Amino acid sequence: MTRIAALTLALAFAAPALADDHRSDRTGHPLKIIATILHPVGVVVDYVVMRPAHWLAEKEPVKTLTGHEEV
Repeated sequence: MTRIAALTLALAFAAPALADDHRSDRTGHPLKIIATILHPVGVVVDYVVMRPAHWLAEKEPVKTLTGHEEV
């Protein structure tokens, strides 16, 4: 009986995924265009500037100067 219930639930929830409808009124929003352009810039800044800065800040003697604490 349990297997039949499990099979029934599995088949009930096995519907194909549906994508959201395309809304052309949101496609050209200026903030979305700016965000699309700036996102790769932010990723590069994160990997090139912020992560090395954090790595440096957790090493002595900079750790003492900046007050970096392990969480």
